[in-house]
Amino acid sequence: MQIDQTGIPGLLVITPRRFGDARGFFAETWNSEKLAAQGITTRFVQDNHSLSAQAGTVRGLHFQAPPHAQAKLVRCGRGVLFDVAVDIRKGSPSYGRWFGIELSFENGRQLLIPAGFAHGFVTRAPETEIVYKCSDVYAPETEGALRFDDPDIGIHWGMGDTAPILSEKDAAAGAFAGFDSPFIYGGNGA
Repeated sequence: MQIDQTGIPGLLVITPRRFGDARGFFAETWNSEKLAAQGITTRFVQDNHSLSAQAGTVRGLHFQAPPHAQAKLVRCGRGVLFDVAVDIRKGSPSYGRWFGIELSFENGRQLLIPAGFAHGFVTRAPETEIVYKCSDVYAPETEGALRFDDPDIGIHWGMGDTAPILSEKDAAAGAFAGFDSPFIYGGNGA
């Protein structure tokens, strides 16, 4: 596996090798022993799979607060999406900074997002699937969200004039200004 730094501590791009022939390909998308040898020791306990029917669907920016903070390993099972992580760890040298990357079935890239980040994506193709591992189980009482289009974060989603397709929850998400993050850089699982 190829592991690339993003410039934000702990946030990594992992690109598995694909072994292909006339039938298709095989890729090992997670191997705890091999990645532990590279210093990556995240333990995953839940897998999620989401389908977005239309291009321009935005999901996020979501997080789960301690004690159920989640690290995630995100990949695209079908289609194309622009995946974003925002560092919301108080005291982090990159607090409030975001990183975005195109994930697609074709490129096979994955984004390893530590606990302490808000996560979201926009689909670039219809019938896009996102598949991701989580380090803690879903705990709705710890859910939080920030506005995907918050100018204080300034994410360049690359949507042009396309109107986003949002859930009611995401449309009502809070602003980054005045946000009291429950995450501490280097502490509480972040």
